[in-house]
Amino acid sequence: MDDKNISQAVISRLPRYLRYLGELKDSNVERISSQELSQLMNVTASQIRQDFNNFGGFGQQGYGYKVNFLYDEIAKILGINKTHHLIIVGAGNLGQALANYMNFERRGFHFTGIFDCNESLYGKKIRDMYVQPMENLETFVKDNDIDIAVLTIPKTGAVSVADKLVKCGVKAFWNFAHVDLNVPSDIVVENVHLSDSLMKLTYNITRKEQETDTQ
Repeated sequence: MDDKNISQAVISRLPRYLRYLGELKDSNVERISSQELSQLMNVTASQIRQDFNNFGGFGQQGYGYKVNFLYDEIAKILGINKTHHLIIVGAGNLGQALANYMNFERRGFHFTGIFDCNESLYGKKIRDMYVQPMENLETFVKDNDIDIAVLTIPKTGAVSVADKLVKCGVKAFWNFAHVDLNVPSDIVVENVHLSDSLMKLTYNITRKEQETDTQ
């Protein structure tokens, strides 16, 4: 499998496949066809087969897909068949909300520390973590084998914090700060701009309204 030949559109659909397959597992469904999965997900059966063929297919014509097997294989592709250790930098409302979201741990994402520069937050317990000062950040990362950092801080401090974390061995950033991180090419960055997502929503609302007006 050559990841370079797999489109981002296909990759972006994998978590959704995993979510539906997880629900099927919980319902003790053992086998499902592409047509049945298509009806559940509102994706064409052809698209499902094309997506899975990028990774070897997984199914058998006339038999369908074994749900447990397919779930495990997609989990491996997404890299969640192992535990990832994360920290959150920024203990404001967004950072606390992410720390409290239980479903991350079910997917193998284990938050081990949360940090902030606001002294009034030091020692506050969030889930099973206590907010620590930024002065502890580098030592904590080195001592706890942290591979992913979640940045929920203002953009003014995000770049310098990212530089420090890269030097400490962090491999990836889930970046909620509205700034591009200047990190080496081997560091993975997933930028999340909440306002962009909201504007996509309002664009689609506007488009639907225009379609209604022209009918």
